[in-house]
Amino acid sequence: MHRPSRPEDLDRADRVWARAVAFALLEAATEKPEGYWLDEHGVWCDASAGSYWWRASRAENGNVVFCGQDSDSSCTHVDGRQIDFLAGGPDWLPWEQLREDAEGNLFGFVYWSQDGVWHRIDYPEQLDDDGLQGAAEWLGSEEEFRSEAAALACVRRSDEAAFTDALTRFLRRAEARTVDAAVVAELLTAAGPGDEDRGPLRVEPALDVAVRAGLTGQS
Repeated sequence: MHRPSRPEDLDRADRVWARAVAFALLEAATEKPEGYWLDEHGVWCDASAGSYWWRASRAENGNVVFCGQDSDSSCTHVDGRQIDFLAGGPDWLPWEQLREDAEGNLFGFVYWSQDGVWHRIDYPEQLDDDGLQGAAEWLGSEEEFRSEAAALACVRRSDEAAFTDALTRFLRRAEARTVDAAVVAELLTAAGPGDEDRGPLRVEPALDVAVRAGLTGQS
């Protein structure tokens, strides 16, 4: 991934959305969810004691918006002025929420997909890092995504191969919007017993995330 990041660093939009939902789904399956959730605005991540956050949103037209900030590396101001990460954005963006984020100086990056291509503003020359890699390296790395998903589900080393296979099948179905209870159950079963403090992984709340995210074609 480049520094600052470029649109071509992100995988295709439907895959990004499927991966983001997978994080929220695995989190919802636990009895003590922590840093990932899905609401009417999309999938959120607030991780590492608040050092970074991101949100993936899917518009009615199928396009995806990915925004957030890494407090350790995102450049948010140039020459004392806040960078307008929304300049020139298309009409279909979720403007109300995005403007609220911008007013709170919450952005280090805003990317949106359109016609199969990712876009962002042209960065000022002084901007040396937008923080995308620090916040979400999994956007362009299948290996990093699998690693983060396995850690989230507390997958034991002995179960890693089975979990990877199940996760690959889940993502294929997620991108096709054909996820069902059996696919979710297979993924959670492959993850193993989970962490003792967080309890066993539960299918019903995980499936609810898939439905609300539009991965089953029922939302």
